Amino acid sequence: MSKTLFSALALACAAACLPAQAEITLIAKASLPGDASDLSGLTGLLESGVPGNLLGGLGSGLAWAGGTTFLALPDRGPNAAAWNSFVDNTTSWIPRVQTLTLTLQPVADGSLPFTLQAALTGTTLLYTRDALAYGPAVPPVNGKNKHYFSGRSDNFSAATDSLSPADGRLDPEGIRVSYNGKRVYLTDEYGPYVYEFNRESGRRTRVFELPSSTFAATTKSAMGATEIAGNTRGRVANKGMEGLAISPDGSTLFGFMQSPLAQDGGDGGRANRIVKIDIASGAVSQYAYDNYIAAFAKAYNSSEILALNSHEFLVLERDGKGLGDNSVAVVKQIYKVDLAGAEDVSGLEGAEALLAKAPAKTLFADLRAVLNAAGYTDAQIPAKLEAMAFGDDVVIDGVTKHTLYIANDNDFLAVAPGGLPNPNQFFVFAFDDADLGGSVFENQRFKQPK
Repeated sequence: MSKTLFSALALACAAACLPAQAEITLIAKASLPGDASDLSGLTGLLESGVPGNLLGGLGSGLAWAGGTTFLALPDRGPNAAAWNSFVDNTTSWIPRVQTLTLTLQPVADGSLPFTLQAALTGTTLLYTRDALAYGPAVPPVNGKNKHYFSGRSDNFSAATDSLSPADGRLDPEGIRVSYNGKRVYLTDEYGPYVYEFNRESGRRTRVFELPSSTFAATTKSAMGATEIAGNTRGRVANKGMEGLAISPDGSTLFGFMQSPLAQDGGDGGRANRIVKIDIASGAVSQYAYDNYIAAFAKAYNSSEILALNSHEFLVLERDGKGLGDNSVAVVKQIYKVDLAGAEDVSGLEGAEALLAKAPAKTLFADLRAVLNAAGYTDAQIPAKLEAMAFGDDVVIDGVTKHTLYIANDNDFLAVAPGGLPNPNQFFVFAFDDADLGGSVFENQRFKQPK
């Protein structure tokens, strides 16, 4: 990129990224123990010695399903314990969806205006009727026409590119619920994939096709570093499709890459992509997003995207610092971006071409500052705040407020490096229409039973 263009973009972002007048506040918090068990019914230990039913990583994705029901999404499973570097210490963890009840109750006096009660009510393992390509570790719970996905990085066929839906490896990161409440949509980092599953059974029911020439990594490897070195195009290893939004009417998905594609600058770059998918037809279009944060003079990877309405979105950008990393949080920020009028960049590649089409973004909330104000030190703020979902409105002092739920990925570590407890945490923030800078908030609508 030319220095002139870079300087112009930096100045534009510096002006566009000035803090909005959002006054979001923390109103409730809850946690589930990092050493608890889920309801999968699985017994035994994974290859690394970790229980196969460990309740962890709940904040990789979080979706509202109406009322007090939320769906929490762990990622590819425990891989913090060293056991086999040739598979990046991944295990035969079966990806799953955890159903939670998150109940807000007002309190007359307390440090926060609400209490939040978190309870696990269900665990749904993810599978397909189609045969899947595995490495040497085939899930032992497989049965006839029931092939479970696995977090192990060697569960793939070398004969296909990374977008093959026959690969058994799955690293889910984003989740949303369909309009009728019967299906869930997941995004993943290995493909990157966008899959539809039956919410009740966990069976894959649809694969959304992404442009292979743009997103696929041709050379696959069980080791992320080797895979990065072997590809000059497509998604970066372990930085695939991290976030997922659904339009309020349930007609459209918006998948968000965690990092720019290899041909667009790769990990650490600025020129990211948002992928719009029409659910009915499967038609795909793409939009550019600038990861750069002027205040820190750096581009940060993106963790989640959430629809304010049909064309405006909240985007969570963060560092990996804080609780869980034995360090202190610095960057945990939510930006607002509007895709109305943005140009489709499907036919473009390269940072310079994409950044020229990236719409401006504005700061909606500095989560670090909000949590600091609520009494959290930077060392207590979770390193991996990754999941966002709206919930039902609440009334505070006679004023109707919207709620924003944010959860952390604790990497399945009940105790973080440094010895601090590292539970699955849930934070509820409140905001109102005046905090949106003129945007109109439309919460997701669900089909009402007759």
